[in-house]
Amino acid sequence: MFQLIFPVITMVVVVGVIALFLHFVPLGLWISAIAAGVNVGIFTLVGMRLRRVPPSKIVLPLIKANKAGLEVNVNQLEAHYLAGGDVDRVVDALIAAHRAEIPLSFERSAAIDLAGRNVLEAVQMSVNPKVIETPVVSAVAKNGIELKVKARVTVRANIDRLVGGAGEATIIARVGEGIVTTVGSSADHKDVLENPDHISKTVLSKGLDAGTAFEILSIDIADIDVGRNIGAQLMTDQADADKRIAQARAEERRAMAVAKEQEMMAYTQEMQAKVVESQAEVPKALAQALRDGNLGVMDYYNMNNVLADTQMRETIAKVGPAASQEE
Repeated sequence: MFQLIFPVITMVVVVGVIALFLHFVPLGLWISAIAAGVNVGIFTLVGMRLRRVPPSKIVLPLIKANKAGLEVNVNQLEAHYLAGGDVDRVVDALIAAHRAEIPLSFERSAAIDLAGRNVLEAVQMSVNPKVIETPVVSAVAKNGIELKVKARVTVRANIDRLVGGAGEATIIARVGEGIVTTVGSSADHKDVLENPDHISKTVLSKGLDAGTAFEILSIDIADIDVGRNIGAQLMTDQADADKRIAQARAEERRAMAVAKEQEMMAYTQEMQAKVVESQAEVPKALAQALRDGNLGVMDYYNMNNVLADTQMRETIAKVGPAASQEE
């Protein structure tokens, strides 16, 4: 029984040792590198395994670069991988730049990649410029007419300014600002409609690509639409505001007049109360005069007769015209 188990155990151990050896010593990758003419030592590949660097991530891009005629070595690629970069994309960018005769070193390409930009896309954009379409920009001419402008900006990547340079959002914002300034300085919106290229020339002359990762090649006006009459609307709003202010002031004056009227009515009532109060003192004065002998009885009756006669005359004067009108 032991004689049957021992060969099986031995075979399993041998297979395990061979598998462990092939894991740490990628013979197939080493043979591929030798066949491609790339000088990579077997111990270098073992060292990559120990440093937890997949050898295929280094050797295959190295073979690609060597076949393209680039001068890069294993240490550069491994250092870039350990720094968190994309080795394959950097090598592809170097090959594209080499074929397009764009000066680009490995250090520069690695710096661009570590900065978070797509270095391969940047190289492709240097060869094939990209068109950026701005959103609709609303601008108002001096005569108050609104214009809605849409522009297309053709840009080319500036590899020297990719690290630290502003992106597409800055280009769009600057172009929009230039459109608003150009339209706003026009005396009539018809001038802009007749010569839309004036916007392109004015905006392009401002050097909007300064400090950005792009070089502006052209700015083309794609569409111009006439919007609202902002000037008339502002005048209407101002007139409406003035009207409301005038109405408020008129209401204020009316309220003051009503208050003054109420005040005068109260004052009249006060004066009438004083008259009634004074009239109430007359009988007292007459009584006192009769007691003191300053006024006789006949004088008092004569005074009453005069008052009655006066009242009768006033009544006849009021009734007489009314009766004549009825007849």
